[in-house]
Amino acid sequence: MKAVITVTGIDRIGIIANVSVILADNKVNIEDISQTTMQGYFMMYMMVDISNMSVSFGELSEKLSDKGKEMGLEIRIQKDEIFKAMHSI
Repeated sequence: MKAVITVTGIDRIGIIANVSVILADNKVNIEDISQTTMQGYFMMYMMVDISNMSVSFGELSEKLSDKGKEMGLEIRIQKDEIFKAMHSI
């Protein structure tokens, strides 16, 4: 199973590290990552494998969201099939 994680907000040190720690701690593998900064804003997309995660999807989503709030970011995770359906016309 795959999922897409999006991270947006003001750039700061440690964004990738903090998100990666949550994923590693919950046995989620990062398969692809793209990130950029534009005029002080940080944007990142991750494709992750959630096949072996050690928590429920809802718990992982909450952990990421809470970390986002703590860091002043928006962090969202969507299952791949939902992400594709939402972004296809």
